[in-house]
Amino acid sequence: MKKLGFCDKSLPFEVRSKELIDRMTLDEKIGQLGDIALGVPRLGLPPYNWWSEALHGVSNVGHATFFDNATVPGATSFPTVILTSASFNESLWKRIGQAVSTEARAMYNLGVAGLTFWSPNINVVRDPRWGRTLETPGEDPFVVGTYAVNYVRGLQDVEGSENPKDLNSRPLKVAACCKHYAAYDLDNWLGVDRYHFNAKVTEQDMIETFLAPFEMCVKEGDVSSVMCSYNQVNGIPSCADPRLLKQTVRDEWGLHGYIVSDCDSIEEIYKHQQWLSDTQEEAVAQVLKAGLDLDCGMYYTNFTKNAVLQGKVREGDINNALRNLYVVLMRLGFFDGSPVFESLHKDDICSKEHIELAAEAAREGIVLLKNDNDTLPLRPDHYKEKHIAIIGPHANATDAMIGNYAGVPCRYTSPLDGFNDTTNVIFEPGCLDVACKNETHIFKAMQAAKKADATIIFAGIDLSVEAESLDRVNLSLPGYQEQLINQTAMVAKGPVILVILSAGGIDIGFAKGNPSISSIIWAGYPGEEGGKAIADVIYGNYNPGGRLPVTWYEANYIDQLPMTSMPLRPIDELGYPGRTYKFFNGSTVYPFGYGLSYSTFNYTLPASKRAMNIKLNQHQQCHDLNYTDGAHRPPCPSILVDDMQCKDEFNFDVQVQNNGSSKGNHVILVYSKPPNNIIRTYLKKVIGFKRVAIPGKGSQTVNFNFNICKSLSIVDYAANNVVPSGEHTIILDNGVDATTFPLHIYLTKDY
Repeated sequence: MKKLGFCDKSLPFEVRSKELIDRMTLDEKIGQLGDIALGVPRLGLPPYNWWSEALHGVSNVGHATFFDNATVPGATSFPTVILTSASFNESLWKRIGQAVSTEARAMYNLGVAGLTFWSPNINVVRDPRWGRTLETPGEDPFVVGTYAVNYVRGLQDVEGSENPKDLNSRPLKVAACCKHYAAYDLDNWLGVDRYHFNAKVTEQDMIETFLAPFEMCVKEGDVSSVMCSYNQVNGIPSCADPRLLKQTVRDEWGLHGYIVSDCDSIEEIYKHQQWLSDTQEEAVAQVLKAGLDLDCGMYYTNFTKNAVLQGKVREGDINNALRNLYVVLMRLGFFDGSPVFESLHKDDICSKEHIELAAEAAREGIVLLKNDNDTLPLRPDHYKEKHIAIIGPHANATDAMIGNYAGVPCRYTSPLDGFNDTTNVIFEPGCLDVACKNETHIFKAMQAAKKADATIIFAGIDLSVEAESLDRVNLSLPGYQEQLINQTAMVAKGPVILVILSAGGIDIGFAKGNPSISSIIWAGYPGEEGGKAIADVIYGNYNPGGRLPVTWYEANYIDQLPMTSMPLRPIDELGYPGRTYKFFNGSTVYPFGYGLSYSTFNYTLPASKRAMNIKLNQHQQCHDLNYTDGAHRPPCPSILVDDMQCKDEFNFDVQVQNNGSSKGNHVILVYSKPPNNIIRTYLKKVIGFKRVAIPGKGSQTVNFNFNICKSLSIVDYAANNVVPSGEHTIILDNGVDATTFPLHIYLTKDY
């Protein structure tokens, strides 16, 4: 073995991988192209299972990772991504990634996990019905991309080796994967499924929304893998589109890693999509030439040999794919070991620090939606000798709190557990499950609320309503849940707090407007420590600061457009409203970014630069834009971002005052609004955010710095990325109202 060049640690990974591949026969090469790589015994190359998952903790989904009582009984299950993203806390996102990768490496050392994890899911939530909303960071492309960058860095980065000159030699703690690329956000809706769906997307929407998080993940996160999705995009299967894969991900964005298919995607192309009436060999050839390196499935393994023999694909294409795969494995230490991580073992899984981090993530993400008369927080000393009624189908939730891709948690702290240790609890579920098809149990819940000094109702949905392969058909609470809530609140002796567990928004307008319901909390799916986190917020041990990462629409939104309509902008001729906060201007139950606190916060803006002059040189040309009829047209409407050096920046300070008496964790969301009257642009977009901790009655000055190309650019109707001239508006949103100021961009050209 020592004489084999691919074992020579002194050689670059590119040279070693080529040396390994060149020693293989064609049959041996093909045996490594599936997610269960067969290995080459005569070369000492062991088999390798590529498929592990780590969406919000190490999962047992996939072939490579498993739990057992003897070796590893469980791993820390953090909140589902949608709740973690509601914290709007970049450092938290990275810390969770670091904790998950530590547990993953420990499990690898124990022989029960791989090194390549196909997470995170960074698809933008275009429609509130999408069943996989719980896996995602929400509906804003910038927020989704920022989450991806931080979580991927947490999973992959080896301290001290984050940014070497040669990124192909950068060591990896574990390998992450940003998925599902691209325009994937429909699973199974009224008979339309992800395997057959053709997403008809404009180039404007593609660049502005669907590709943007993936570009950030590759360029800023330096992710080592991208997974292509099942669906077609404008008639071409994602995994067979060379423009999407080879041209964009690898050549334009500079991926340092491999591209993998969603599982059995090649089979779906052949069997169900029947794209170009391909044979199995032709389907394999199409995706391999498009840039797909690894098949999650058996089509590469079974049909690539014949594809070569039939002259449909080159052996060189196979070599390129294998080189991308083996360089990643070498960076992971699969061949040489990783001494820095070899000490990680069982004690590093489900550690006290990780379990507390799971609770902290849930606390930071929880969103306070209503708090009439400052009902919350309840004072724990006041209720120590009193009774609290714990009611609802999620009152004793366990599995529901961890969502999907969750593996086996270290332990569960249910909502009931969270309150049992602090007061006298009267527990009556009222509904036996979220379907709540039987109303006969509601009466007992009402009786409990009559006796109790406070009532907390845990309602919502779960994976039986929203999940992978299951999109929602309405935005309402299932069954008799609304009846349970209203009737219980009507007779309750003390204050009533409603806690919603869900990923997607629910039309709870009935509760929002019900004076008998004092407070409403959204707790997402809060992970294994969810009950503790909810109790901490309700008792005031933690001052909530989470903000909604998706719009909560009214129930009739879904009657206005089908889920299969891909455009984000309104379609006036069809009466379709816009999608996401960027394009929807109708009424909502709660808007994107909404979130209350037990404190109130005021912003003070010191004087700052309100105008910027950008003079175009002789090689830069003014770019035209479409304006509404009669609108003022600037002499130089815009400039292409590709023609700019993109060094211009603007910055400002904002002083944040906490008016409350307790410490507050506060999120400042910053939006930009483009100049008026430009046709087919957005209402506003997030350009930055920061979460800060401010003592009671204290203040803090927070600095923001923005690059004009990234923060003030728009994508025009022809998919050009441009910076428009005119008066932009900067909006600082504190979760309830906003502070704004103008920023004028003057573009001038000497002709």
